[in-house]
Amino acid sequence: MLPQPHPEGTQRQSVDHDAYSLCYQELKDLKSNPIDGLTAEPKEDNMFEWDCSIKAAPDSPYKNGTFYFTLSLPTNFPFKAPLVTFNTKIYHPGINEEGGICVPVLRDEWKPSVTLSTVLAIIQEKLNNPSADDPFEPEIAAVLKSDKSKFLATAKEYTKKYAMA
Repeated sequence: MLPQPHPEGTQRQSVDHDAYSLCYQELKDLKSNPIDGLTAEPKEDNMFEWDCSIKAAPDSPYKNGTFYFTLSLPTNFPFKAPLVTFNTKIYHPGINEEGGICVPVLRDEWKPSVTLSTVLAIIQEKLNNPSADDPFEPEIAAVLKSDKSKFLATAKEYTKKYAMA
């Protein structure tokens, strides 16, 4: 069930009503066109904080794992990019120890026309296909480049330990 937009003058007084309405529309769009293997729901009573998860693809180094992250939308969304923080520990060159993810669309390539569906699809792609290019964790990227079997074994170990219930 979708949360309803707040009527004028209730709750969220410091929040731009247009930003709230846009977040609501983005949620409706995600519900109408879900992304396979991905869930995204606003936290109860907060349209600007979303609980999300990605079920790793079967051909991913993280297969059988479910990875949870928070999508935090700024009150001036879409003029500023959302903040993504992984809550599930992962051995990945593009996701750091604090859960930050390195994707250009959330940094210097952000545009107000980028939808949350696009952001979530990019995050899912990044998780399933680790790359040593533009790493957040240079040491993990170096292992991926120099010893792929060691990288895959460590990714599998982390997945088993942290991302499998």
